[in-house]
Amino acid sequence: MSDSTKNTFNLKVESKSANLRFIREYVLQKAKSAGFVHEDLDKIELSVDEACSNVVKHAYRDGKKHFIEIKVKYNSKAFVVIVSDKGRGFDPSQLPQTDMKTYLERYQVGGLGIHLMKSLMDVVEYRINPGKKNQVILVKYIK
Repeated sequence: MSDSTKNTFNLKVESKSANLRFIREYVLQKAKSAGFVHEDLDKIELSVDEACSNVVKHAYRDGKKHFIEIKVKYNSKAFVVIVSDKGRGFDPSQLPQTDMKTYLERYQVGGLGIHLMKSLMDVVEYRINPGKKNQVILVKYIK
């Protein structure tokens, strides 16, 4: 997808929980403009919330002011949200597969964000470069 499309939007907000609602509403408005309705809007909203929550919880641990950057772009085929930060990275290939039966048996709380994103979106991709730029790319195809 070309970055030169007129349907490209950027948002930069401080990396804190209080901004998650604003981010969700911003992305939802763009998803509605792209033509998504009901169930797909919910999937996009939850996935973006999980990606941004992970940044807030895990990317920064120094108590300083940091930011999350959100890029939304879409055309007639795909809606793409890129969540970027400059915090600590991680290796997604090192994360264990989620065993839902065991998860539920142990009454675990949390830890399903990546599993949810992968099940709700058509594509979830990571570009990790700790301290420089980490990205989670979320794609939902437009039917």
